[in-house]
Amino acid sequence: MKIFDVKQLAEADKVTIEKQNISSLELMERAAGLVYEDIHSKLQGAQIPIKIFCGIGNNGGDGLVVGRLLLEQGYQVTIYVVNYSDNRSENFLDNYDKIKDVTNTWPTLLKGEKDFPEISDNDFVIDAIFGIGLNRPLENWVGKLVELINSASAFVLSIDMPSGLFSDKIPGKDDKVIKANVTISFQAPKFVFFLPQTSDYVGDLQVLDIGLDREYLMKTPTNIQLINKEEAKAMYLPRKNNTHKGNYGHSLIIGGSYGKIGSIVLASTSALRSGAGLVSVFVPKCGYQIMQTSIPEAMVVTDKDELELTNINFDLKPDVICFGMGAGTSVTTAKTFGELLKSTKSPMVIDADGLNILSKNKEFLNSLPENSVLTPHPKELERLLGKWKDDFDKLKKAKKFTEDYKVILVIKGAHTMTISGDNIYVNNTGNPGMATAGSGDVLSGVITGLISQNYDPLTAAVFGVYLHGKTGDIISEKKSYQGMISGDIANNIGEAYLDLFKN
Repeated sequence: MKIFDVKQLAEADKVTIEKQNISSLELMERAAGLVYEDIHSKLQGAQIPIKIFCGIGNNGGDGLVVGRLLLEQGYQVTIYVVNYSDNRSENFLDNYDKIKDVTNTWPTLLKGEKDFPEISDNDFVIDAIFGIGLNRPLENWVGKLVELINSASAFVLSIDMPSGLFSDKIPGKDDKVIKANVTISFQAPKFVFFLPQTSDYVGDLQVLDIGLDREYLMKTPTNIQLINKEEAKAMYLPRKNNTHKGNYGHSLIIGGSYGKIGSIVLASTSALRSGAGLVSVFVPKCGYQIMQTSIPEAMVVTDKDELELTNINFDLKPDVICFGMGAGTSVTTAKTFGELLKSTKSPMVIDADGLNILSKNKEFLNSLPENSVLTPHPKELERLLGKWKDDFDKLKKAKKFTEDYKVILVIKGAHTMTISGDNIYVNNTGNPGMATAGSGDVLSGVITGLISQNYDPLTAAVFGVYLHGKTGDIISEKKSYQGMISGDIANNIGEAYLDLFKN
């Protein structure tokens, strides 16, 4: 799913109005009408107090439409207009008049703190104060209204965007932003909904198709994609009937040290479960028996050293090499990793201690094979890029890093983002149960296994992140967030493949 910026969405509205021969007021009625239908389907006429806070722009107009439709259906609704300016949009004014036709009274005007209503725990609050066009922090008393809403225990639904949240920058530490339980967004989600610093404001996200012009949406290019099932399914490469293991590549996974061989077990298991034809591992001697007994499907080659990697030397011709998990960062291991980089021409997958070695030996970055996939968690990323001011600055640095070194970055998080040049792929699978030891090792194994099957590295990264997260979602339904471990994910990647073709 494409993620559009504010200018593109405004243009989509304009094109839709022209091509469908409707007014902007009719488009607002359509969009807000869908919000009303969603609310009505959930409340089913329940007589709970509904308080709607409307700004004086088009977002406020949406709130007025929702309020009018709820009133017409007999709900207990009070509408408040947050009167922070004398500049009202035309669509707001038109719907403001319609409210009087329904109720024979005007909505309640809020002009300052003295006008604030009491908000109880049982209230259903609808936030329609500011939409995606906000470009400055909220005025003093409006900010205090947001504080009042946030301090109550009422259920809060935001229309299109939690008020106070910007579409293109991170709020300051003292800025006031609505913390919604649910955000209902129009046509496409906003990128800011998925950033670590801002995603908690959004709550559960719903996206409503409001019928914007299909041709415009299809032809307008974007640099940001949200990866859902539809997008993942398009990446899948089916197998032919007349085939053998050699058609699906040879993955070599290198890493491990004394006490950390389990990470290699997880990575090699997930590489096989993702479909690699052959998987070999290169580990210190202490890992030999563990690997042979834990995963007999994998071939094992050992270093001369008992405890760590000191001399990576193998008589194999793998299609892809994954390095890093459990390897440690000793001087000797770092040296042998540097030598491996210089001798490897095909794209690699680098994780964990491989990333830490790169951070300590920045000259190694120039030896990275083109289109290698690096899979850092936030602290590993910081060690690679240096500190950043906020999430937008982080992504700017990440884009430059991928351009400078011609690599792909997989930035792990609640919405893992794959970065390649100016393009960002936002994953929409996964859950808090995946915050468990070894989950990242599994992800690296999946990506490695996909590259060995002739997926190009970028597709392998994006598709691999989706499969990894989807497997976690499926397992969590059976074992809970708390009960899931990374081995469950590694052993059940096939469940995510099967899910691609379920209705």
